[in-house]
Amino acid sequence: MAIIKTEIRSGAYYDSVVLMQLQRSLAELPGVEDAGVVMGTEANLELLEQTGLLVDEVKGVKADDLVLVVRAKDAKTAQDALAQVDELVAARRSREGAGEDFLPKSLESADKNLPGTKWVLISVPGRYAAGVSREALRLGKHVFLYSDNVTVDEEIELKTSAAEKGLLVMGPDCGTAIINGVGLGFANQVRSGSIGMVAASGTGLQQVSVRIHQLGGGLTHALGTGGRDLSSKVGGLTARMALDLLDRDPETRVIVLVSKPPDKSAADEILAYARGLSKPVVVNFIGYQTALQEVDNLLFTSTFDDTAAAAVALDGDLEAPEISQEISLDGFKPDQRFLRGLYSGGTLAYEALLILDHYLPAVYSNVPINKDLKLENSLVSQEHSIVDLGEDEFTVGRLHPMMDNELRINRLELEAKDPEVALILLDVVLGHGSHPDPAAELGPAIKAAKETAGKAKRRLDVIVTLSGTDLDPQGMANQQKVLEKTGAQVFLSSDRAVRYAARLVSQLNESSDPQPATSFKPVDLASFKGKFAAINVGLESFTESLKFQEASVIQVDWKPAAGGNADLAALLEKMKG
Repeated sequence: MAIIKTEIRSGAYYDSVVLMQLQRSLAELPGVEDAGVVMGTEANLELLEQTGLLVDEVKGVKADDLVLVVRAKDAKTAQDALAQVDELVAARRSREGAGEDFLPKSLESADKNLPGTKWVLISVPGRYAAGVSREALRLGKHVFLYSDNVTVDEEIELKTSAAEKGLLVMGPDCGTAIINGVGLGFANQVRSGSIGMVAASGTGLQQVSVRIHQLGGGLTHALGTGGRDLSSKVGGLTARMALDLLDRDPETRVIVLVSKPPDKSAADEILAYARGLSKPVVVNFIGYQTALQEVDNLLFTSTFDDTAAAAVALDGDLEAPEISQEISLDGFKPDQRFLRGLYSGGTLAYEALLILDHYLPAVYSNVPINKDLKLENSLVSQEHSIVDLGEDEFTVGRLHPMMDNELRINRLELEAKDPEVALILLDVVLGHGSHPDPAAELGPAIKAAKETAGKAKRRLDVIVTLSGTDLDPQGMANQQKVLEKTGAQVFLSSDRAVRYAARLVSQLNESSDPQPATSFKPVDLASFKGKFAAINVGLESFTESLKFQEASVIQVDWKPAAGGNADLAALLEKMKG
């Protein structure tokens, strides 16, 4: 009959990899049928129960107790196996070279023994991880926080504290990152290049980074944020800091932004922030719905393969012509903030609304996408407005505005008198059935509108989408020439016309609204350059990985502070300041 023997060691902490390997070594000893080597947490005790190794002697252990359980063919075999635990641990460390190294007992000691470190890798149990992270931040180190089971409140506290110091907290539950070619945690070896990544997704970061490598591209840095960073509570603080860092990094030319399904509010805020960057950003937010593939410098993708391919293509297309036009705000008065669109084409009006939805907080219309933004009176604009003059309400007893410009001319005059209007969008649709010479009627009205604003010492821009071909009976080239002579800006692409108008009006609103102060101190780029050096607290396999990559690293022989007594540990931490 099999015999179960146990041993409990109070305060004897080992990381999970060591425990797993020790458990396997015990189970492989002659005469041993099964073994359990775990820390005495509730979850681990449940695992022992499932395997039939939970006996009365271990039911009252504490979470910080090391629990050793052996089931063997007889009592002597079980006892002999337990007696070999220390020998097995020592043999493992000697085998892997760890036994020859000096192992400091604290972060401060490790910092003194390996000066110049900028990073601390933390993979201790979650209930201790926040305390170790605070200590790392106190020492001025960036934190790679692999540990999970850290509370949201602790995460917010850590990231807020780090932001004030210009330090990154990647995590908690951050499984991977690449810093200047060195992989942290579970990371693939990829070539160096000029693509930077920010990811709230561990395997997403890995998959996109390896595909970038396979497609011939390379990475500057790949920064994990932890899976909760893009939640509404955390608000993407690490993501913003990482984006800012990559935008300032002269070696990064393209940025990739990846996330597991984010909270919409956090995603919207991060995307708004990313649109203010100077570099193209390829975005893959799983499950995030957007009507447009491109918005300013953002390019949206839906699969990891598409994300990698888009980043590599952008990185390689260094000589691509710049299609966005320079925008000057000279001549506008402070009160001029609003855009008005007067459309004859219903679908063009709808497309304009879709595009503007990504730039402006609210656009009113008689055909709104959001029913809450329906104009109270279609004859009177409010704030930003797009009006489809081809709707039934305007065509009762009247020709469609593609054939009759009278209604639009009257409305154009009215909008020009509004001191808050900065820009008017129009469409001119050519072709059979349309007005035979729309520019002849709209041209003088555009000129008069600009003169009305000019007399009030206001600038008024008129943007025209000209839809037609050189074969249309109206003569597209002449139509364009007449319209441009009035001072209107003419675009043949409705997409480009609306995007240009949106960027201009967005800048006007930014200049008129007070800007919030930066919510973080920028990360020092120097800490991401040169040879990587780090302190590792927790999984020894992370130290081994860094050594393999020829990085400088020192392992801390970490044990829970105050023997795991939470109250005493908190007091000690408070005393450290």
